[in-house]
Amino acid sequence: MKKKILILGASGFIGNSLYKELCNYFDTYGTYHSNKSFAENKQFLSYDLEEDDIFQILEKVRPDFIISALRGDFTAQVQAHTHLMEYLSKHNCKLYFISSANVFDAYSKFPSYETDKTLSESIYGRLKIRIENMMMRMPKSKTAILRVPMVFGNTSPRVKELKTLLDSNEPIEVFPNLIINVTNDDKLMQQVHYLINQDKHGIYHLGSTDLVHHEDFIKELIKRLGNFHPLLKKVYTTNEDRYLAALPKKNKLPKNLRITFQEIIDHHLMVD
Repeated sequence: MKKKILILGASGFIGNSLYKELCNYFDTYGTYHSNKSFAENKQFLSYDLEEDDIFQILEKVRPDFIISALRGDFTAQVQAHTHLMEYLSKHNCKLYFISSANVFDAYSKFPSYETDKTLSESIYGRLKIRIENMMMRMPKSKTAILRVPMVFGNTSPRVKELKTLLDSNEPIEVFPNLIINVTNDDKLMQQVHYLINQDKHGIYHLGSTDLVHHEDFIKELIKRLGNFHPLLKKVYTTNEDRYLAALPKKNKLPKNLRITFQEIIDHHLMVD
């Protein structure tokens, strides 16, 4: 019998990419809120993060795996994940949480690894830390924390915004002192698929295995997108290089599932 997967936030970019990746292999369900085009798909359930009770969705689907790619009001996200922990403690299922490299954004002198202590200066990073901490109080076999850096890809919001700015000749912000790792939707989906297939738990850093300056990466990406002469607005937040990178060390994936930043840039040679 096919395993049941419930993707919370399946109408967003990452959530919907996950749905498309997994739906042919698992009995996959997703939630949507404002995008009513999903209403006709019987595998999608309407869920308002601020109004609805997550327990109703969980009882209806009874998933083996829950993937949380929720976005929206931060207080409501915390409440929903508190209820998810309750559900996990009483049922035989596992939660995969899409977290962020921003859980380390207060540490700027080095890249971060899976077992490093989290500390964030941003509201977004602190939200992710709060949910991660809830998960760490659960039995280890019940959860997987998937920390993701900036996500690119032909249909990603970041690349769409980049194309819009290029087409309208608007300035594009780059951060010359920021050292990052990156990923794209294709590789991220393959990685999550593998982790579910292998029933993995723990903390995973799902980004490129190498680092690049933000400005250099964006410049290279623009070259792949076409013959543009971009206006670059350089933003300096510090005088020294700073890192926002979550690198894998303890939980490394098989070689065919790893990616470099150059491979992500080269992927855009296929853009129409």
